[in-house]
Amino acid sequence: MIKKMFLGVLALGLMLTSCSDDDDNASNLETLTLNLNGLEALGSDFVYEGWIIVDGQPVTTGRFTSVNFPQNFAVDATQLSNATAFVLSIEPLVDPDPAPAPTKVLRGEFTGNSANVNTDLIGDLTNVSGTFFLRTPTDEMMPGTGNNGNDEYGVWFGTPGMPPTANLTLPDVSQNAGWTYEGWVIGDSGPISTGTFDNFGGRDNFTGFSGTEFNQGPPVPGEDFFLNAPTGEVFPLDVRNRTVVISLEPVPDDSPAPFAIKPLVGVAGTATAPSTHDFSANVASLPTGTVTR
Repeated sequence: MIKKMFLGVLALGLMLTSCSDDDDNASNLETLTLNLNGLEALGSDFVYEGWIIVDGQPVTTGRFTSVNFPQNFAVDATQLSNATAFVLSIEPLVDPDPAPAPTKVLRGEFTGNSANVNTDLIGDLTNVSGTFFLRTPTDEMMPGTGNNGNDEYGVWFGTPGMPPTANLTLPDVSQNAGWTYEGWVIGDSGPISTGTFDNFGGRDNFTGFSGTEFNQGPPVPGEDFFLNAPTGEVFPLDVRNRTVVISLEPVPDDSPAPFAIKPLVGVAGTATAPSTHDFSANVASLPTGTVTR
């Protein structure tokens, strides 16, 4: 009887200790609230992940895929109170690396209990500009040997000339492993990529729609639209009066669609080269938000 009473008291003590530990763990957590705007859903192989910077080191606050906000996360209270900044990154769904990926989207420093986050860690995306022109150089027998009279079927980023020259004013991401630029024309069924690039005075990585005579095209990013039309599109594609976009894309890319950060947007008029068309800074669409603790 005494042995049974002893075992009962021991079990009760263990239960009380366990409950006390659970209460202590719960009391050591505080809520971090993300209220972000301008983000778009990622591809199925990627997620967003939040990080607080504590003593100069990143500490994860949790992963998410929904872009509906506000969202709350339980974070260690001591680490949260000592955090100096918040960072949002894009991470692989299956991620063997516990550190943040180079694709960091937002950052903000804590002032009191809140941090205003923005895309400034990528570069200044507010004072951006540039022009583009309509021309189809890949449809000509040799560069500079004459115009085939169908320049409405191509778009190139820069200033027309012999040769065309770069004039995009955008942050330099050539040394940033997490980002690259991509051009787009909005077709009848959605955005059509003109290729990715980080050198404004060089060719992009894609010529799949261009003509066959002089495939490389001029030494600026762009594309002619003659071959291999995507589903829902009819080539040659008349670019006149269509929207033209330059986006920032994560590396590796999360989706075949344009990412949420689209610093330059313009509408092609009816004039072909040597006329140019202006891009506008798309500041209002840049992701921003507030993080509170």
